[in-house]
Amino acid sequence: MKKFIFVVALAMAGMTAFAQAPQIRVFSHRGGRLENDENTMQAFVASDKGGYSGYETDIRMTKDGKLIVTHDSKLDRTTNGSGAVEQKTLAEIQKLDTKKGNKMLTLDELMNFLKDKKGLYVEFEMKTAPVNLYPQDRLEEYVDKLYSAVMAKKPADADFLFTSSDVRALRTMRERHPDAELLLIVNEPLNKETIAFAESLNMKRIGAKMGGTTRDAVKLAHDKGLVVSLWPGQSIADYMLGVWLGADYLCTDRPAEYMEWQKKNAPYLNVKY
Repeated sequence: MKKFIFVVALAMAGMTAFAQAPQIRVFSHRGGRLENDENTMQAFVASDKGGYSGYETDIRMTKDGKLIVTHDSKLDRTTNGSGAVEQKTLAEIQKLDTKKGNKMLTLDELMNFLKDKKGLYVEFEMKTAPVNLYPQDRLEEYVDKLYSAVMAKKPADADFLFTSSDVRALRTMRERHPDAELLLIVNEPLNKETIAFAESLNMKRIGAKMGGTTRDAVKLAHDKGLVVSLWPGQSIADYMLGVWLGADYLCTDRPAEYMEWQKKNAPYLNVKY
């Protein structure tokens, strides 16, 4: 009996600690790519209706300088088209359908959807690879158009970030638009090396792989003033791990599943969606 009481007390103490912890922001990656048709209006509408106000998306530029919401340069994986987005005109892109029967989304359409939303957190990932498709003059055009389109529709209370794993894109955005909020994406765990890399670029935010990240690494990042976002979020185990590690932000490919699980099983968590 004493052992049972001790276990219950320990569990309650843990719940209290989580409830008193800083708020974690969970956001819908590409609109929830494992539940919805990624980076389409269908995906963002579904996440919005599900109670999310945090999103991540990816932006590329067409041959004629229009901004399109899509992750891959190649059209083959997600649409009935082929070839590189950057080698197609907007008119050519708009003739395509996704594999799930939706239209590709322009950045203007996405911004019109977001412009009246409250409490938004949105990561606009600058997809500027392969490098040969974005030489410096084209990169500057891309950065200027992206910044202008996003900031023109930014609600007053929104947090809009420009993110990338391409250091060129981050530097170009900072040089041309010093007020832009930036986040460095690394395809590695958070550790001393990736933290030092972020510091060398004068970054205040870092998005790192969850696997291999430790609580000590998150603490070190926090001690150095870095805001930590962890990915990927493809399972409830990922969700639990991200919370335990002490991340500030967690992305999820399964937004509805995350929210349903948390409200049912861990309502004490201090989470914002």
